[in-house]
Formats: sequence, C-alpha cells, structure tokens
Amino acid sequence: MEPLTWLVTFFTQYGYFAVFGVLMACGFGLPIPEDISLVAGGIISGLHYTNVHTMFFVGLAGVLVGDGVVFTTGRLLGQRAFSLPLIRRLMTPERYARVQGKFARHGSWVVFAARFMPGLRTPIFLTAGATRQVSFLRFFMLDGLAAVISVPIWVYLGYLGADNREWLVQMVKRGQTATLAILALVLGTALVAFYIRRRNRKQWQA
Repeated sequence: MEPLTWLVTFFTQYGYFAVFGVLMACGFGLPIPEDISLVAGGIISGLHYTNVHTMFFVGLAGVLVGDGVVFTTGRLLGQRAFSLPLIRRLMTPERYARVQGKFARHGSWVVFAARFMPGLRTPIFLTAGATRQVSFLRFFMLDGLAAVISVPIWVYLGYLGADNREWLVQMVKRGQTATLAILALVLGTALVAFYIRRRNRKQWQA
C-alpha cells in the first residue's frame, strides 16, 4: 500500500486538482492503480480536507475524461495511434491480440468490462476508438455505467476507513472482489437479456 501513502500526502497538498490529474493520467497508463487513487481521494475527505460527495464527482470526472481522451485519440488517429512511442510501449503485439480476441467474443461490452481490468483498460479503449468498433455514444454509455458502479465504491471506502488503515487495507481487498462480483452480475444479466431478445425476435419472424 505504499502508493496509497504517497497519494494521500500528494492529494492533501493539492486537493481536487491533484486527484483529477492523477486519474486522467491513469487513463494513459500511469503505473498507479486507479482504485488506489480513488481510495486516497476518499481518505483525504475522511480527514476533512475535502468534501466526500464532491470528491466522488471529481473522481468520476477524472476517470471519464481520461478514458475519453484515450478513446478519442484512437478515433482521430486510427491505426497511426499504435505507432506513438507511449502507446507502442503499452500496446504490445500480444496485448493487441488479446484485446482483439475480447472484442471478437464479447463485442462492445468489453468497454464496460475494461473498467475492471487495469492492465487492459487503456489498450481496450484505444483499440475501441482506433478500429471504430464502438461509437462515441455507446463508448461513453458503457464506460459511464461501469464508472458509476466502481468509483463510489473506492471513494466512500477510503472515506470510511480514513482513520483505520488496517481495516481499510482489508476492505480494499474485499472491494476488489466485490467489484468483480458486480461485473459478473451485470454481464450475466446483459447476456440473459440478449438471449431473450434474440429468441423473441426469432419467434416474431417465424
């Protein structure tokens, strides 16, 4: 949890702007876990440096703006985006193949799931834009839905555990499991809805 200690100190000094900036940078592959950054934002709210509800919206904005910039970069540059020095380090041929495989199997819902896959988040968003497999509207709807689920978990968890770091460390681990469980539930519901819709369409056509 060393990054957490550093982030709490940094955020305490510079407040909302620091939280927003770090979360934006996370979208470009900054080697700091996004969930830990959000927890740190919650902690400084719990220590009364900021307002926790405002912190939630700042965290949500930082996450969505960072994701949107990555997606838009891919959208504007197309395949040329993969030749940029920073992107080239993030998007290895093996990682690109994994991302393409996920899009082939799961379609645009990969954008939703990417919020819960830190190592693949940026490559997925960049690929979604560069290959034009997802429209602007659908990207922001799916990414926004995932962010609305995940961001408050981390921010309010940090707020509640600001004065009890040992408890917080344990809850962060449980929170990671909880977000994966929520992901599985949402994706499972989406698959069932898709199956029912497809079956009803076939019956209607028959």
